[in-house]
Amino acid sequence: MNEPQAFVPQKIQIGISSCLLGSEVRFDGGHKNSYYCATEIESFFEYTSICPEMAIGMGAPRKSIRQIRDGDVLLIQSADGTLDVTEKLSQFSQQKVTELGYLGGYVLCAKSPTCGMERVLEYKIGTNNSTKTGVGVFAKALMDAYPHLPVEEEGRLNDMVIRENFFTRVYAYDDWRKMLASGLTKHKLIQFHSRYKYLLMAHSPKWYRELGPLLADIQDLAATADSYFEGFMSALKVKATRKNHTSTLQHIQGYFKKHLSARQKEELAESIMKYRQGLFPLLVPITLINHYLNEFEVPYIADQVYLNPHPETLKLRYAY
Repeated sequence: MNEPQAFVPQKIQIGISSCLLGSEVRFDGGHKNSYYCATEIESFFEYTSICPEMAIGMGAPRKSIRQIRDGDVLLIQSADGTLDVTEKLSQFSQQKVTELGYLGGYVLCAKSPTCGMERVLEYKIGTNNSTKTGVGVFAKALMDAYPHLPVEEEGRLNDMVIRENFFTRVYAYDDWRKMLASGLTKHKLIQFHSRYKYLLMAHSPKWYRELGPLLADIQDLAATADSYFEGFMSALKVKATRKNHTSTLQHIQGYFKKHLSARQKEELAESIMKYRQGLFPLLVPITLINHYLNEFEVPYIADQVYLNPHPETLKLRYAY
């Protein structure tokens, strides 16, 4: 008799620029290997790596290309104008993104005329004058097609606040899609919002206040869900602040009043205050709250995604 196989949860699929995983696909035949992406977090995700320039047959090494602005027209050419891949890159990008609906996030290579998320050099035609106003051709097609998809540049992930924000969105985006895949109902939508209330409060009190009433009288479920998700992802894109985290923690603290001893109440209040003063990382009061949840039954708080928005082993809650 065969032994039953252990259940292995399906990993979230993340798109990534090929050069960030060490592939020698850059114009000079090199790469921009990211130790963080290729080694530290690789076990958490399933990668789909793409290099648009290699995909259209440019090879490596190759002539470097740049974005060139000619009035309302954006050209993708070599500096001397002898190589023009504008149409090829546009066609590839538009077609390829239609195949990427399964992705739960994307990590792009900065400054690239194809993959840069922002501040890509855009040259005025016939000159060497440039402005950092461009967006990579492929990156733009991706973000236009999936406006709520969590997208970030690899270099920006060195900022711990940006890193934590990105992966919070990745896991929330995945959670939403799993909820939809299970069959959308009013109950599931309201339950989803209930679980995310305090995460929303920490990121954007404004959106927290607006999203609840949206679900108060659901007439058209699909339209309401679309509006909710747009606001939900917009809220999570706002970086949580120490002030908002403190307010959120204090709201959660209130649910333990009937359970904690005087000493425990003081301990929790002190950890929140020291976090507010910058003496403790967010992980300290969060860990204490999770500890109390193991001792006392507070179902509403135990269900809050805020306490565990991503795997603890990703080590993301040292940002604040």
